[in-house]
Amino acid sequence: MLTFIHAADFHLDSAFGALDQRRSAARRRESRETALRLSNYVNSQGVDLVLLAGDLFDSAAAFRETGEQLSAALGQMEAQVFIAPGNHDWYGPGSPWRTVDWPENVHIFSENALTAVELPEWNLVVHGAAFTGPEQAESALRGFTAPDDGKVHIGLLHGEVEAPEDRYGPLRKDDIAASGLAYLALGHVHRRTEPVRIGGTVCAWPGCIEGRGFDELGEKGFYRGTLDESGRVSLTFVPFARRRYEILEVDVTGKDPRAAVEAALPADTARDLYRIVLTGETGEGGAGAAALEEALADRFYALEVRDRTRMAEDLWARAEEDSLRGLFLRQLRLRRDGAKTEEERRTAEQAARFGLAALDHREIG
Repeated sequence: MLTFIHAADFHLDSAFGALDQRRSAARRRESRETALRLSNYVNSQGVDLVLLAGDLFDSAAAFRETGEQLSAALGQMEAQVFIAPGNHDWYGPGSPWRTVDWPENVHIFSENALTAVELPEWNLVVHGAAFTGPEQAESALRGFTAPDDGKVHIGLLHGEVEAPEDRYGPLRKDDIAASGLAYLALGHVHRRTEPVRIGGTVCAWPGCIEGRGFDELGEKGFYRGTLDESGRVSLTFVPFARRRYEILEVDVTGKDPRAAVEAALPADTARDLYRIVLTGETGEGGAGAAALEEALADRFYALEVRDRTRMAEDLWARAEEDSLRGLFLRQLRLRRDGAKTEEERRTAEQAARFGLAALDHREIG
């Protein structure tokens, strides 16, 4: 029984530009340590084979130091390592795949067509291909069928299945079904997918190994799998990210906003990055998002609080007053009711809040 790991999309040297300078630098350092942590896991768990399905670097021109760190970490693995470069870290002149010295246990696929590496000790053949440019319109699996030679055949590719446009290694279900592969290890899709069987082939994306923004939420990690001599595959997802990105919506209608948020928070958030979105109805001053963010910041690695509350409907009733306040509210109510998008509606309500604060000579956060 062979034990393997399937991971992808490290995106080393990502900018983490939404964070302040100190935290973005720290996150880049942490991401560079991912491969070393993975190496420790591989060795402690007795993993035989490591499949890395592309975009390990965020760019084809990654810092040389980053490539050397990755090479050193992979070289410490007591396992065979296979890499299929993706659309971000495509194999070409100047890429770390060509400029860095890679250890003997690491095989990097370098052609934009499938090539094979045999591992006789496991009666296994690994087929893989590389992006050789930032886009690749042809499927590496088109016309491919693994030989019926009594060996177990698996594939390693970066790409999408039945993609709406042919830009990033498009794969067709018919080609996968005809491939004869026991397992197809895929990268490119940053959200983990449950394993699916297409024909006789099990396919999966582990997602990115570490979230980099609020479009990459929740637990991130890799698949750990077993492969027996008949080609039967079993997969288990292993959470591995140091930090998670989470979005938490809190309805503060009729509540103290801080109390509502604290009641909704899980127990341990200190290592994670949160966006708290306040919803519901509030008074003229809103929910005090800026003050909340300042008060709660120490409970998170990073925190942003967004006020998406609405002015309570009874506040708009004063639009009927025969006063400057009433005239002002009538104009804003017309704009709010005629809004074509939620963003336009929020803008009208925010204008009302600021205007009422100015009329009453009070501050608004």
